[in-house]
Amino acid sequence: MAGLTNKTSKSTDYEFVTVWRVPGTREEVVDVLGNAGTLKQWWPAVYLQVTPVNEGNPDGTGKSFDLHTKGWLPYTLRWRLTVTEPVTLHSFALKAEGDLNGTGRWTFETDGPEVVITYDWRVSAAKPLLRRLSWLLKPAFSANHHWAMARGEESLKLELRRRRPGADLSRIPEPPGPTFVRT
Repeated sequence: MAGLTNKTSKSTDYEFVTVWRVPGTREEVVDVLGNAGTLKQWWPAVYLQVTPVNEGNPDGTGKSFDLHTKGWLPYTLRWRLTVTEPVTLHSFALKAEGDLNGTGRWTFETDGPEVVITYDWRVSAAKPLLRRLSWLLKPAFSANHHWAMARGEESLKLELRRRRPGADLSRIPEPPGPTFVRT
């Protein structure tokens, strides 16, 4: 992870800015990040279930998915991701509703052979456990988010390698899986 910041106001509000730097092109990155339907396949440490809900408009806005997610800590979140701005080579935005409510914005910049990806995530915890304990465990919940985003950067790099023409898939490790999996 190239950089993370955490700004907060109310105890249940979280504001994170995550910066990733990955080898590739914006087209390759947007092809992965702009398709929420594939999150479980390439970022399984966090995305346990991804269920399409709405196909959205021709420009992609309104497309939505119900998500079951987790981080390192042994709790999960259920929320709906809805694309609110078209996916372009520069950016796209989303809305979160459910156990987390708020907005996210992905932006992409080319820097030589790499893409600098910035994710601005501003959410409020609505899940009762998080609401009740945020005042006390906010640092742990924030660390959980940072862990999840580090797995995302690692998994995205692996996915970009897998998608390259001629890639020897036997030499590319699987992405990290979830922690504390219940059977």
